[in-house]
Amino acid sequence: MVSPASVRARSRARPRGFALIDAIVAVILMGVSLSVIIGLVGSAVGSQRTGERIATAAMLADERLSLILARGVESALGSSGTTEGACQAPFADFRYRVSVSGGRSAGETYTVDVDIAWDEPAGPKSVSVRALIAPRDGDEVNPDRRPQTTPERPQ
Repeated sequence: MVSPASVRARSRARPRGFALIDAIVAVILMGVSLSVIIGLVGSAVGSQRTGERIATAAMLADERLSLILARGVESALGSSGTTEGACQAPFADFRYRVSVSGGRSAGETYTVDVDIAWDEPAGPKSVSVRALIAPRDGDEVNPDRRPQTTPERPQ
């Protein structure tokens, strides 16, 4: 018969803790999971950068449309109906192209196309916006859009 004291003595003599194979398996699993996490972070950073560039391009397209609305179609583009160039700093890596068609007869709407393009390592990207600008009834065809000067106040 086995006494309880001898069972306790044998269980205390057994080594406790991890075996070498357990440690190796744990390191391999951690390495694989870290490489997967690093890959996901890299693709998330790339997607976030592309999203920022698209948002910046949309903002620049909106700015070009606002300039046309503020200055008027004819004065903003001249007689050619198209203008293009590089955006100003800090957006010098973006290029724009604005073209206008229509609006030749009274009351006809203008079709304004704004294209903002930029280069990325994966290839060129662009954002395009099309807007219709209609003159309001009773408006002049090409009104004077300069601000009114106010007379000086007597002191």
